[in-house]
Amino acid sequence: MSLRIALLAAGALALSGCTTIELGAAGGTASTAAYAAATRAPDEPKDDLILGNEHFRESRYGLAEVHFRRAVESRKGDAEAWLGLAASYDRLKRFRRAYAQAIKITGPTAELLNNRGYSYLLRGDVRRASLDLSAALALDPQNERIRNNVAALDARARGRS
Repeated sequence: MSLRIALLAAGALALSGCTTIELGAAGGTASTAAYAAATRAPDEPKDDLILGNEHFRESRYGLAEVHFRRAVESRKGDAEAWLGLAASYDRLKRFRRAYAQAIKITGPTAELLNNRGYSYLLRGDVRRASLDLSAALALDPQNERIRNNVAALDARARGRS
């Protein structure tokens, strides 16, 4: 019995050294959910939307997706949660219907159209990217991020000609 306890303790000690997990663009597996649950301390008041945004800013898209998905499930109708989930899916190359749900909630905002247009651009759908980015630019012509995405679209379109 004491040998079994010693082996379990040695195994736990060995595993305790594995505290960092790279979950950038390649993240997003079942272990991501386990890691996300383990990294949320019970005394930490941050909710999933805040954690999703923090992970997204740090390019930990797998963890961001986990927290945004939780936020979507617990905050029915929260457009920011849906937009974060959609952006995380884009970065993980898991294009889903999150943008459609976000548009149902907020309508076609400049930010949402820009993000969806950029998503289409990432997937090579220049026609849809052009439609969304043009609409976003019409809503917010001074937005530098939208203007940069339109420039990227134009460069890509010129490269195909």
